[in-house]
Amino acid sequence: MAALFDASTFRHVEAAGIAEGWRCWEVGAGGPSVAAWLRERVGPTGRVLATDIDTSWTGTAATEGVEVLRHDVGRDDPPPGPFDLVHARLVLVHVTEREAALRAMVWALRPGGVLLIEDADPALQPLICPDEHGPEQERANRLRAGLRELLRQRGADLSYGRGLPRLLREAGLVDVEADAYFPVTSPACDVLEAATVRQVRDRLVAAGLATEEEIDGHLAAVEAGRLDLATSPMISAWGRRPADDGARQCV
Repeated sequence: MAALFDASTFRHVEAAGIAEGWRCWEVGAGGPSVAAWLRERVGPTGRVLATDIDTSWTGTAATEGVEVLRHDVGRDDPPPGPFDLVHARLVLVHVTEREAALRAMVWALRPGGVLLIEDADPALQPLICPDEHGPEQERANRLRAGLRELLRQRGADLSYGRGLPRLLREAGLVDVEADAYFPVTSPACDVLEAATVRQVRDRLVAAGLATEEEIDGHLAAVEAGRLDLATSPMISAWGRRPADDGARQCV
């Protein structure tokens, strides 16, 4: 994930004007790369808080001066703020309590603070092999359809990303903008696909969405580098809490 998306994330945070002394909340941090980069940018006078339900991957960031906290953004109260920047990547698409999570992140902003939400929209570009020119590519896309079905069964909103600009405006943010990014082929896409399929292969088979033979054949094609694998579009949307909005107070 870091290899695929960190450069795009950092570009958006740079555009938001991150500076020394900023207070940042990295929501659903996952790995340590974004939190550690934020810590470098805000310097010794800034603050970076990284939260996740599972902090086992994030914990190494604590050695770089990042605060790490186990936190469920959809159910727990927001951590003490306020924050100059709140960022979440690939979080809300998987969170059942999306509205509550978004409200919590907006509430945690200082007046003038920036919220940056980045989420996938698998329904916008559903193919993992956009160039479906042969049987291996067709098989890859069938398996991807099976994975989307598993995600739907878990309550994921597969078209969530496209609605982010509207949702940020409805939440009261101003200066809302958005763009989209997705690699069409990359070695990191191959690594991500192999790891994803291995993680869910038992569920794919149990649900009748794929056979063991299909999965083995697909993994062999991925590892041989015969497929141009894409990701779902990553929609990045950002906006600011109005500078004169002092009614809410983070404590």
